[in-house]
Amino acid sequence: MKKEYLECGMARSAHGVRGLFKTEVWCDSPKVLAGQKRVFTAAPDGNFTEHKVTSATVAGDIVILGIEGVETREDAVAFCRTVLYLHRDDIPKKRGAYFLSDVIGLPVKDAATDRVLGTVKSIFDVPQGKMYTVETANGDVLIPDLPVFIKKVDPDSCVTVTPIPGMFSDEI
Repeated sequence: MKKEYLECGMARSAHGVRGLFKTEVWCDSPKVLAGQKRVFTAAPDGNFTEHKVTSATVAGDIVILGIEGVETREDAVAFCRTVLYLHRDDIPKKRGAYFLSDVIGLPVKDAATDRVLGTVKSIFDVPQGKMYTVETANGDVLIPDLPVFIKKVDPDSCVTVTPIPGMFSDEI
């Protein structure tokens, strides 16, 4: 099931005395977070609370963010280490693009045989691009996000790959 709210960053430290805080950004670009009119926080019970964004400035790879109700440095300090979320409908997305969180948990199939090889466990960045971690019965397998390996990603059904010999060995 696709998540309605997606993690977009974390409040890291207070900035100044007027309730602003530096936000570590987990979006593709700090501009995505800086362009939002609202952010959300999660409660332990799983409910989300909306917060109106009052200011947002990109500063390198962080966003200096101000939200309604966080007015003083002390408020900002108390808000630190809070994970921020965006509603999926608020995030701009090019046609044909998808959220990586929608791919986690999908089956991974062999393009030649249609055999299920495992499940996408995680996707992470490396200097050369993205890397998929596929959970299999014999342990995790790493697949680089390159056209030679990843043939198709359908966030509604599966990830289709062309493995090289031994990549998904049935032997340990």
